[in-house]
Amino acid sequence: QVLLVESGGGLAQPGGSLRLSCVSSFFIAALYPMGWYRQAPGKQRELVAHITSSGTTNYADSVKGRFTISRDDARNTVYLQMNSLKSEDTAVYYCHSGRYNTFGQGTQVTVSS
Repeated sequence: QVLLVESGGGLAQPGGSLRLSCVSSFFIAALYPMGWYRQAPGKQRELVAHITSSGTTNYADSVKGRFTISRDDARNTVYLQMNSLKSEDTAVYYCHSGRYNTFGQGTQVTVSS
C-alpha cells in the first residue's frame, strides 16, 4: 500500500514562505505523476502543482511564479516551495500520486498576520 506523508505546514505571515514535503513509503519514481492539491474551508479540492516522471511541471494560475514543485527521487520525496504567500493560500495541502490515485493525510497551511 502506498503511503504518502506530508509535513512542513504551519502559520506564515503574508509575503512569507513555507516548504512542504511529501515522503512516500514506496519508490516515488513509480508513483508519478505527483501533485499537490489544496482544499480551503467550504471549497473544492484543487490542483496546485504537478510534476511528471520526466520533470515537466505545471501550476495553477493562482500560484504561478510563487510556488515551485520539485522532487528528490533518492529520498522518495516531493516538495512544494511556497513563496510570497497570500491569505487566500490558506488551506489543507495534500500530496497525490496520479499513478495510484492516492492522497496523503494533508498538512494545514495558514497565512495570516
